[in-house]
Amino acid sequence: MTAPQAAASGRQRHALALVVWLLALAAGSALIARTHFSADLSAFLPASPDQRQRVLIEQLQSGIASRTLFIGIEGGKDSAQRAAVSRAVASSMRESRRFDQVQNGETGDWKEAGTWLFEHRYQLAPDIAPERFTAAGLRDALVDTLSQLGTPAGQITRPLLERDPTGETQRIAEGLIPASSPRSEQGVWVSRSAPRALILATTHAAGSDLDAQAQAIAQIQQAFDAATREMNGAGPRLQLTGAPVFSVESRDRIKHEAIQLATIGGLVMGALLLLAFASPRALVVALLPVATGVVGGTAAVSLVFGEVHGLTMGFGSTLIGETVDYAIYYLIQARGSAVPGTGWMRWREIHWPTVRLGLLTSVCGFAALVFSGFPGLAQLGVFSLAGLIAAALVARFVLPVLAPDGATGMGMRRQMAQIAGLIVRALPRLRLLFVGLGIGALALVLWQGGHLWRADLSAMSPVPKAAQQLDEALRADIGASDGGTLVVVRGADEQAALRNTEAAAAKLEALVGQGELAGFESVTRVLPSEAAQAARLASLPDSATLKARLAEATQGLPLSASRLGPFLADVEAARGQPMIHRADLAGGPLGAVVGALMFERPGGGWSTLISLHPGERFDAKRLEAALAGMAEVQVVNVGDELRSLYRRYLHEAFVQVMLGALAVVLLLGAWLRSGRRLLAVCEPLLVAVLLTLGGLAVLQVPLGILHLVGLLLVVAVGSNYALFFDQLRETGRADEDTLASLMLANLTTVVSFTLIAVSDIPALSAIGRVVAPGALLALLLSAAFARGPAGVSAPRR
Repeated sequence: MTAPQAAASGRQRHALALVVWLLALAAGSALIARTHFSADLSAFLPASPDQRQRVLIEQLQSGIASRTLFIGIEGGKDSAQRAAVSRAVASSMRESRRFDQVQNGETGDWKEAGTWLFEHRYQLAPDIAPERFTAAGLRDALVDTLSQLGTPAGQITRPLLERDPTGETQRIAEGLIPASSPRSEQGVWVSRSAPRALILATTHAAGSDLDAQAQAIAQIQQAFDAATREMNGAGPRLQLTGAPVFSVESRDRIKHEAIQLATIGGLVMGALLLLAFASPRALVVALLPVATGVVGGTAAVSLVFGEVHGLTMGFGSTLIGETVDYAIYYLIQARGSAVPGTGWMRWREIHWPTVRLGLLTSVCGFAALVFSGFPGLAQLGVFSLAGLIAAALVARFVLPVLAPDGATGMGMRRQMAQIAGLIVRALPRLRLLFVGLGIGALALVLWQGGHLWRADLSAMSPVPKAAQQLDEALRADIGASDGGTLVVVRGADEQAALRNTEAAAAKLEALVGQGELAGFESVTRVLPSEAAQAARLASLPDSATLKARLAEATQGLPLSASRLGPFLADVEAARGQPMIHRADLAGGPLGAVVGALMFERPGGGWSTLISLHPGERFDAKRLEAALAGMAEVQVVNVGDELRSLYRRYLHEAFVQVMLGALAVVLLLGAWLRSGRRLLAVCEPLLVAVLLTLGGLAVLQVPLGILHLVGLLLVVAVGSNYALFFDQLRETGRADEDTLASLMLANLTTVVSFTLIAVSDIPALSAIGRVVAPGALLALLLSAAFARGPAGVSAPRR
């Protein structure tokens, strides 16, 4: 091939590389634009859970807790003003149709439901049995009802006396009133401890549908703004909390923080690169692999998982620190070609193999995360792999087109090279000191053992303490059931689930009698199984039998049998009533109760949730013992399960990181084919990890999963430094451009991860606090252990 033909072929290849890159960038951007971003905790729960974990995940994704909002209307002029705002906000929320239930203490919506409950009292009342309608049973019920007429409860009992003398309606109402509920003032719920009106709401959308949850929260804010618009700043203020609020705010906070960190990091690194290159064009070229890496990583996660978790998106800002290294290596190391336009060829022959090997070691490390049983961790692995590969390919094929001879300006690179040369010559003298510190750090880590890794799953949450305290306060005001322990009942179909729930409720009633529970809420109080309804209706005697028994039961009582004709008629009518089904309750407040406590499982079948109100002597172990032997009933202690999941999560991450490290060592060994060189490359990485862990142990930082991911990043970044120093050892001389590129790459990495370390997002700051010192140590230690047959002499220009 002639020279002109070769040149033409080279131009065609360069044009093809640019076209492919631009098309891939456009496709990735289009995919990201349609991507759903999530922030729910279930992404960090196992993809193949056991039975208890499956119950927990179902509740986190679509259970009542994931859809419940607690609203406070605090302050303002007086209680009347707060009550007016409460009624206006609740009315607007009901009209929006975004909520299954909105409760604020108003009883208007319950009038129709109360009528329905009264008409179906003989199917719903828990005490309906044949014994209740014997002469003795009727007399006991009548005496009990008559004794209530002189009490405050008599105001409810007296109007119903002739139709419900046995007090079935009263017993149904007692079962529906929560064991702990807020007090009422001005006709709405109010706090017992603060000047605050209260609203409890359940969204219609699933807890995992964050877009719909955000719309529901915006609806509440709009309703409050409309209700207080005429108060000229003197009105109350809105307080809003609950799982939907936490999820939406976490997503928004992570997104905002990631954008902010990327912006600040880009500006800081841009300033550093300008100082180094003294060329705006080189700056723009250097940022191209970074942008491509973030787009490629995000698009890959979206393609593989169908959505991108907020923490994965935040992790993208951490990738800047490593992807920019590829551009720095190329722009500096491709300089100085004797023939203009061929610097990229010299870089490809001399330095690209080292960069490629560093990329492969990073790929081996992060590939271990891809196979994690936890979708959140697997997302981080896919993101890292795709992002690093995309950035490296841009450095290899695109940058040579845009900057064939690297960066032309010198900037401060000569000074950087001189400083790097001093470090290279000085640090080997401190080798034994670093080894001693590494041994000391290892001893400290082994001594602390499991106490060092004591962070939990909540450490990943960006929810601030103030928001958590508000949530606790509003939950206490409303008297929400204990969310720490879940009783979930399963069934192959609706009726099986209801029958199993009734069996479990009978066991729980015994605990209520013993004071273990203050009460509980069960769907079967408004929707009994057909078997229970049939048994209750079968307990009702015919009209003639009931009339005779009633005459006997009322002898000597102030209530004569002749007044109870409406009671006889209602019992006779009830005997022919049809079964109550779930669809009969749809659209009203009772339908919301059923929707909150009964749901169809994703895998098939139905489940019900029994909400508990613990008593003073509540013991979860005794609760489990009471329900033991009921195969379809699961008692899940949320705290214990989350801790167990996290321990499994941490153990699995450790195993995967160790496998990734082993793969890195095997890859390096196969490439270097020298035990001496392999040891020289691995030594600084090992000591850097040990010193980083030792420093965190001295500072008593509780370590968790994301610190482990940070250590993996230290190895990924540090392997590039160690390999370049291995290259310098083999050549025997350190050229100025190589040392300058290493120093600048390390500086940008340390600066970017230092910015992440001060983030308000705990998950991101955990990674930054590991990688910033770890990457600096990796470079210094690579220089300190830079020894070989020829040694590393002073830098050569």
